[in-house]
Amino acid sequence: MLVYLVRRLFNVAFMLLVIAAVTFGIFFMVPKLTGTDPAMLYVGKIADPAAIEGIRHKMGLDKSIIEQFWLFLRGVFVGRDYNAGVDMTHCAAPCLGYSFKTEQAVWPLLLSRVGVDISLAVGASLIWLVFGTATGVVSALRRGTALDRLTMGVALAGVSLPIYFTGLVALALFVSQLGWFPSDYVNFTDDPVSWFQGLVLPWVTLAFLFAATYARLSRATLLDVLGEDYIRTARAKGLREPVVIGKHAMRSTLTPILTIFGMDLGGLLGGAVLTEYTFNLRGLGYEAVTSIQSSDLPVIMGATLFAAFFIVMANLVVDLLYAVVDPRVRLT
Repeated sequence: MLVYLVRRLFNVAFMLLVIAAVTFGIFFMVPKLTGTDPAMLYVGKIADPAAIEGIRHKMGLDKSIIEQFWLFLRGVFVGRDYNAGVDMTHCAAPCLGYSFKTEQAVWPLLLSRVGVDISLAVGASLIWLVFGTATGVVSALRRGTALDRLTMGVALAGVSLPIYFTGLVALALFVSQLGWFPSDYVNFTDDPVSWFQGLVLPWVTLAFLFAATYARLSRATLLDVLGEDYIRTARAKGLREPVVIGKHAMRSTLTPILTIFGMDLGGLLGGAVLTEYTFNLRGLGYEAVTSIQSSDLPVIMGATLFAAFFIVMANLVVDLLYAVVDPRVRLT
């Protein structure tokens, strides 16, 4: 187990290094392909050449791409000094550079946004995992009944309806018309009650979309598992049906669910763009799209690395959970 974990952590580190290199390469190449200058994006279009050259020197843009990438990696671990003549600016580790538009350090900027995504992703994922899987299991055990057809019909609607439709309908009904929920997000540390109330609609709306997928997947997987030889053997031995389903069938059923759960949760932690825009939640996805619109390359690169980190780590946790859920899986 320990050897497997160490090996996987090395793989995670290598994967993040590759993603950082590719992202940095795109960061370096996009200005060349579009004919723009990152230094001009920083100071604005109306600037004299001396000011632009000073910014290029301060940001290290006058160095080769290899030197720039090395300075970027070094800044992530030990910080980085930005020098322009007599002025010296220190960016504390982990340093992802400075925003072109706000001149803020990228790391604190993204860190202030990630709490929104954690709140949104964790709350919604708990709802869709519990209700989606439970719905699929009940539907599989009642295969062919009216309940089965009803739940799968609702699941099909959930998969078909986009988040910006269900979200806008929920806002119009429960916020504008009934006034049951606030329209603004409040930090948990400022007001836990308002934080919860402000996230109920995003949680339920997002969970409805994902729960539909989990219901259909868990139903199909459980039906396949119930036809396996070891399930028939367990029933032939006289085991009670709850034991057969809960102890034997569900272990195999949860394996593919864990796989997509890791991907979905990691992706949402990296930013749920449509949900954030629909409910005006200023998370990583919202910040990334805003930065793309304004060509704020350091923030775009930082948001990309944040999202990659969450996805890679979520998959690592899922791989470790395989051995817990399914005893046939051995980590070697």
